[in-house]
Amino acid sequence: MNNLRTVSDTKREFYRHHTRPINSIYRRFVEELMVEMHLLSVNADFHYDPIYALGVVTSFERFIEGYRPELDKASIFTALCQSVRENPDQYRQDAYNVLEQAKSLSISDLMDKMKQAASGQFNEGILFDTLQKIAQNSRFKYSRLFAIGLYTVLMEVNSDLVKNQEQRNQTFQEVSDVLSLTSDKLQKDIDLYRSNLDKMQQILTVIEETIEADRKKRQSQIAKETLTNTQEGTTTGQ
Repeated sequence: MNNLRTVSDTKREFYRHHTRPINSIYRRFVEELMVEMHLLSVNADFHYDPIYALGVVTSFERFIEGYRPELDKASIFTALCQSVRENPDQYRQDAYNVLEQAKSLSISDLMDKMKQAASGQFNEGILFDTLQKIAQNSRFKYSRLFAIGLYTVLMEVNSDLVKNQEQRNQTFQEVSDVLSLTSDKLQKDIDLYRSNLDKMQQILTVIEETIEADRKKRQSQIAKETLTNTQEGTTTGQ
């Protein structure tokens, strides 16, 4: 009988693949995402699906924005997937394919085909094949990362949803009904995701402003020193 992997096992695996230190600003996010992926990977009811993959990729890309050094981002994402014994290339490819299919849809097309998929009448393409399997799986393991993937699909189809709370909530309710999800939970997870994005952006803005202020201060100091040296040189030469 195989021993169930622990969070510590997953963390050790992560740092075996990514050996550089994590930038302190992003460390908490990376470790929380790692733990979340771990807990899902050891849950008997959880099964990987492309919308979940889109949630992982989108969450990572949005929260890791501005990471330095830039080259470490790919290594961190690869290590996250490999730490839970998944293929990072599959995550990225599935996420891309889901969004490509979503681009061609209107919100009414999406909802109509989602309803058909849920009833087993339509499963064309990776998006609706995934939605059909979810709707027909009474033991589907819902997760926050799946919610982020679903939200990303909806925003790809109609970006104006982010501006209209009433329309957004109505759409979430319809989607929840079709897929037999808990609407309150879905909306709460998405609202928290959007709130955390805003907070992260505020942090990055403050950091950028601080860096820019320090840069200007250094330039000013150098200019003053240069002027002083020039004046001293002129005085000496007289």
